[in-house]
Amino acid sequence: MDWKGTKLYSIIKFKCPYCHEGQFFLAHPYNLRRAGDLLDKCPVCHRRYTIEPGFYFGAMYVSYAMTVAVAVSIWVAIMVLAPDMALHWQAAIIIGVIVLGGPMFYAVSKIVWANMFFDYKGPVEEGSGTDGHEA
Repeated sequence: MDWKGTKLYSIIKFKCPYCHEGQFFLAHPYNLRRAGDLLDKCPVCHRRYTIEPGFYFGAMYVSYAMTVAVAVSIWVAIMVLAPDMALHWQAAIIIGVIVLGGPMFYAVSKIVWANMFFDYKGPVEEGSGTDGHEA
């Protein structure tokens, strides 16, 4: 199955939502000095990643939903696998996973948010005149 044109490909590989070839982030999510920092535009297709100031504020809703889903999933797993575990250990495990996964949740929420608004357009052909101002 060729899944390069899907939004899931862009999200999992942290690739440009437009061409799926260029990088989306400046650095890995666990590089805490640059966590969540985006490139201004794709290094391959030169399309901009930010269509307006504050565009990525909406990603906090995606991050919240992902964090709640992970916390509930961990709690259900604990209830199934270790139903007698003390409440403070359950809380410690859930909080530990959320804290350690925070940078990844932050990065994934931004790429998911971008993929909600940007459509795959394929690689830019040479001489097509793309000036990077497409939204």
